[in-house]
Amino acid sequence: MKKKIITVKLLIAFSVIGFAQKKGDVEFGINLGLNSSNVTSEYLSSDTGTGVNLGFAADYFFSDSWSLKGKIIYDQKGWDNGYFDDGINEFRTNYNLNYLTIPVMANWHFGKKKNWNLNFGPYAGFLLSAEETAYNTNVKEFFNTNDFGLNIGIGVKFPLSNKLKLNIEYEAQSGFSDVFKDNNNKRIIGTRGALNVGLNFLMK
Repeated sequence: MKKKIITVKLLIAFSVIGFAQKKGDVEFGINLGLNSSNVTSEYLSSDTGTGVNLGFAADYFFSDSWSLKGKIIYDQKGWDNGYFDDGINEFRTNYNLNYLTIPVMANWHFGKKKNWNLNFGPYAGFLLSAEETAYNTNVKEFFNTNDFGLNIGIGVKFPLSNKLKLNIEYEAQSGFSDVFKDNNNKRIIGTRGALNVGLNFLMK
C-alpha cells in the first residue's frame, strides 16, 4: 500500500513539475544540434551537407500558452558536390559556410501539460566564413554577408526539476535572400534543418 501511495505521489509531482510558466517568466536555454543544409535553385544541382549548431535562447512568457523567443546560433551550413566557377576555374566542390544566426519567434506552448511548443518567425544570418574544400580556398568574397529568411521549430520539454528541463526540438530555416553576390540572375537560396538537444532554465 505504501509503495502505491509513493508511486501516485511521484506521478502527481512529475505531472506538475516544470510546466508552471506564467506571464512574466523568462526561460533561458542552451542547445547543441546536428545540421542538414543545402541550396535550392532550378539552375543548380547539389548534395546535402552536414554540420553542427550551438544555440543560446531566451523565452519571455506573455501567458502559459504564448511567449517571445529569441536565439543566437553558431550555425554550420553549406552543401556538397556544388559547382564553382570564378571565370577562370570550374570544378565540383563542397561548400562550408559558418553563420551567426539570430531568429526572433512567436512561441506557442500547447498540449495538456504545455510541454510542446511550436515557434515561427524571421531570422537574420551573418556570414562568418566560407570555404570550398577541393582546394581549401576562402570563398567568402563570392557570398552575401547577410542572409534573411523564416525559422520554424517544434519541440517538446521534459522536466528534470522545478526549473530545469530537457528540450528536444526540430528546427528548419528557409532563406529569402540570395546566398551569392553575383550569379547571373540565377536566384540561389539556402535551407537548413536541425535536430537539437538542450537544457532550459526557468527564471521566476
